[in-house]
Amino acid sequence: MTFKSGFIGIVGPPNVGKSTLLNRIMGTKLAIVSPKPQTTRNRILGVFHQHGCQMVFMDTPGIHKTRTALHKSMVDAAFAAFHEVDIILMMVEANPREDPAVPSIIRGLKSIAKPRFLVINKIDKVKKEHILPLLADYGRKLNFDAMIPISALKGNGVDTLLQELKRQLKPGPQFFPEDMDTDQSEAFMVSEIIREKIYEHLSQELPYSCAVTVSKIEDVAKKNLVSIAARIHVESDSQKGIFIGRGGRMIRKIGRAARLELESLFEAKVYLDLTVRLEKNWSKDTRALKRLGY
Repeated sequence: MTFKSGFIGIVGPPNVGKSTLLNRIMGTKLAIVSPKPQTTRNRILGVFHQHGCQMVFMDTPGIHKTRTALHKSMVDAAFAAFHEVDIILMMVEANPREDPAVPSIIRGLKSIAKPRFLVINKIDKVKKEHILPLLADYGRKLNFDAMIPISALKGNGVDTLLQELKRQLKPGPQFFPEDMDTDQSEAFMVSEIIREKIYEHLSQELPYSCAVTVSKIEDVAKKNLVSIAARIHVESDSQKGIFIGRGGRMIRKIGRAARLELESLFEAKVYLDLTVRLEKNWSKDTRALKRLGY
């Protein structure tokens, strides 16, 4: 049997469930998930292995109107995926109210001569009779190779999506070994878990004003212990005070939640040294963005 493979980009507006879909397909948590929009900042690869094929999924930041250099880098990364993958999954919500980003995404896709799938997510939240009109409406906007309604959260329709993707794949090499499910480093995974806990514990705009870097991951010999040093970068003194909290309560709360998930990731006890550092206006500074991994 001929081996098939390819890169598949998951693109769409913020908060439509792109990361949830990646995690559902992979059967493990590769991308952080939050009900807040614009959570994903970097492209994340998930390598899905199946008999006779390998699908390399690329989760991308949500496409939205940009306000800062950080937002521009996120949207640029998403649009660049159009040209770097073999198949594009445009993901939208099962909502009759169209997201403002949809027209620009469709304009970008019209010039792309490669398979284009429409994935309508969150069908578990609407009545079935609302789905067909949505499919017809999107079908008039762009000639998709397949249009598939799913619930990434509950798994409905995801097997159908994978079957259709496999049909569209062309013969190709095995890009990654079978025991590899992502290209992300341990440091990146650690920073993303910490950032997810920030989204869970802090409200409004505060999580968007921080970045997380990891300076150390060290196995402590004979103790089944991983020692990690990480830093939260914020943009103002007032933000720093909120992140630390009265008597250090907030930073301890974030650190405790992150440590519990990190222990599951590393299957070992984790010592997490988490600090907060002021880095004024980093999200507007292109040099700071590069230094912080964006």
